[in-house]
Amino acid sequence: MDKKFILNADDFGMSKAHNRAVLDGYNNGFLTSASLCANGKAFNAAVNEILPECSNLGLGVHLNIIEGKSLTKVDLLTNEKGKFNNGFISLLMKSNNEKVLYQVEQEFRAQIEQVRKFGDIDHIDSHVHVHAIPNIFKIVCKLAKEYEIPFVRTQYEEFYLIPSIKKHISIKYPINIIKVILLNNFSAKNKKVLEEYGLKTNDYILGVGYTGMMDDAAIAYGLEDIDGECIAEALIHPCNYIRSKSDQHFNEFKITQDRALEDKIKRLGFEITNYKRLGL
Repeated sequence: MDKKFILNADDFGMSKAHNRAVLDGYNNGFLTSASLCANGKAFNAAVNEILPECSNLGLGVHLNIIEGKSLTKVDLLTNEKGKFNNGFISLLMKSNNEKVLYQVEQEFRAQIEQVRKFGDIDHIDSHVHVHAIPNIFKIVCKLAKEYEIPFVRTQYEEFYLIPSIKKHISIKYPINIIKVILLNNFSAKNKKVLEEYGLKTNDYILGVGYTGMMDDAAIAYGLEDIDGECIAEALIHPCNYIRSKSDQHFNEFKITQDRALEDKIKRLGFEITNYKRLGL
């Protein structure tokens, strides 16, 4: 069976601590892929200091219309200072508004063009999964086809449980399950759009049901439930800086260094790769 696994760092370029996590995860761990925020505060540091040291890292665009400053004038998406001020639900409710969608396309185009100046883009995803919203997903597919970006992330996740009472009594868990149900529904629709554009995607995602609680178990148990030929992507938000003993982003960085987990993934029959290699 041809089983592929991709460990992807979202939020690359958001801060220097996120950048360090990508560098260390790539050089000293088994991080294979990262998605770059064109409007991240540490974007320049990411492309000038990190990317040159990671020649085989898969590079994606982490489209972001949730936080930070826009690259274009999109007043329906930002406040008067040019900062994004809509959440996922707000954008979902506005996703039938043609003027909003036009501005979304303009901003996404600018973000893609900003990233492609510094490397070949092999996949597209987004901050807070906003590109999963069906009408927005159509825009992303249109741009992916135009810019010859072969993969666009979808968010289908199998329901699975890990042996942790603490995680399941957390208020995060039922909220995450609602996200899984919604995104699974969207993914079923969005995969049809991908077929229309001749684009490719992952078959499974890991990281929605345990958002904010990702660790080695969340990946290992998720992969155990996946059979057959597939591409499985685990999304993490690693940050190489400890703010507190319970800092979740640092815990996600530790995933990239976990050699026991890497061995487990391989023993489950997965080849650790990235979209860059799959697109060759």
